[in-house]
Amino acid sequence: MKLLILVTLFGLSLSQHDPHTKHGRTSIVHLFEWRWQDIAAECERYLAPNGYGGVQISPPSEHIVLTSPWHPWWQRYQPISYNLCSRSGTEAELKDMITRCNNVGVNIYVDVVINHMCGATGGEGKHSSCGTYFNANTKDFPSVPYSAWDFNDGKCSTGSGDIENYNDKYQVRDCRLVSLLDLALEKDYVRGKVAEYMNKLIDMGVAGFRVDACKHMWPGDLHSVYSQLKNLSTRWFAAGSRPFIYQEVIDLGGEVITASEYDGLGRVTEFKYSAKLGTVIRKWNNEKLRYLVNWGEGWAFMPSGKAVVFVDNHDNQRGHGAGGSSVLTFWDPRMYKMAVGLMLAHPYGFTRVMSSYRWDRHFVNGKDQNDWIGPPSYSDGRTKPVPINPDTTCGDGWVCEHRWRQIRNMVIFRNVVNGQSLVNWWDNGNNQIAFGRGNRGFIVINNDDWDLDATLNTGLPSGTYCDVISGQKEGNSCTGKQVQVGGDGRAYFKISNWEEDPFIAIHIEAKL
Repeated sequence: MKLLILVTLFGLSLSQHDPHTKHGRTSIVHLFEWRWQDIAAECERYLAPNGYGGVQISPPSEHIVLTSPWHPWWQRYQPISYNLCSRSGTEAELKDMITRCNNVGVNIYVDVVINHMCGATGGEGKHSSCGTYFNANTKDFPSVPYSAWDFNDGKCSTGSGDIENYNDKYQVRDCRLVSLLDLALEKDYVRGKVAEYMNKLIDMGVAGFRVDACKHMWPGDLHSVYSQLKNLSTRWFAAGSRPFIYQEVIDLGGEVITASEYDGLGRVTEFKYSAKLGTVIRKWNNEKLRYLVNWGEGWAFMPSGKAVVFVDNHDNQRGHGAGGSSVLTFWDPRMYKMAVGLMLAHPYGFTRVMSSYRWDRHFVNGKDQNDWIGPPSYSDGRTKPVPINPDTTCGDGWVCEHRWRQIRNMVIFRNVVNGQSLVNWWDNGNNQIAFGRGNRGFIVINNDDWDLDATLNTGLPSGTYCDVISGQKEGNSCTGKQVQVGGDGRAYFKISNWEEDPFIAIHIEAKL
């Protein structure tokens, strides 16, 4: 009987590693702080036609509303209840978005905050996104309802009630993360309320969840919650499909809690990927692109089938979370495009593209004092729509990296080469590399301070290919560079070190 239970749990967790993307789509995008109405439109007009498999949305639950600082982005990570009204829109707008995105084959993955409620100093009143009453001082959240009995204060051993030592796993999991009221997820009642919230979203048609702050919850408690989740809606997913679970566990090595404690429950965010790739592209510590010959597990990352990877995320692009100053972002567009291109060409992990907004940075002693600033907003704090410019870029402070030609075309590249192994690795012993994906795609990158000039084995069928970085195939011509592949699969590449995008990518669907 014990063996049967173990086998059942093993199968349950393995199925939670599957993102259920449709039509050969292999990447998702985080539309950080977008409104539901804008995401619905983006699924229809851009994401589906360009091969994106899904969207990670910001937390949809009712959250605190703060005016000092003025409507910071992180107010979304301070729940007041599990009502589905947030600064991104109403429950009806959320449901409409999920339906419209599913109808064009783009999945929705919800960022869920289940470790805690709002901060302990959040006060009392109705300053929340739905106007619901709460009292953080007495731990009273009647809309759930949660009371003082449902929090971990009695288990925490620190004088402050906050985590004081990250090498004490009991503190990390039983005390407050930056004074946020820590839920007692060991209690069946709390587990049930969390599962009820997630199941409501499953009923609406979501494909899965990004689970926030998992390091601060015991794996056994998470397993209990996940085991209460329903299968995905058969309106859009195969019968018996389990929700895709990917868990935020910041593990750069050297801490008592490791990502491997969670990777049996679902996928895990591989933060080492983000930090290390930034160091290599920046050429810090004498790192070189050629060292990426065994990128992935060879760099002590978790197994590829258990990892969600990204160049940056909403935390570390602001210096929060993990990775430090090596992390590449849209503020460094030349290096950033190269890093995202490499990520999308390489077979390791399940890839997530970031889509951001700008803010006015102000550095004091190397720290951005404005890292709290929320999305483009009106004077009353309401989030602004995302306007699309005639050249397909976004306006009004929205960056929309997922619409950059180089990134969009590499998302398509990844779809084309899906399932193909990495072949025909080449490097110059320094910062020029190339590799193929079976006989379907090939990428060449020059991150040296001199030209790349080489004839390389692409492994592709002979013919004329359009480079999808400088342009793309349109009709029977290329809008950018062309690459001629000979009958032996070899092609000549020259990439100047001063080019705006010092890399070239070709694939069989970009062949004239």
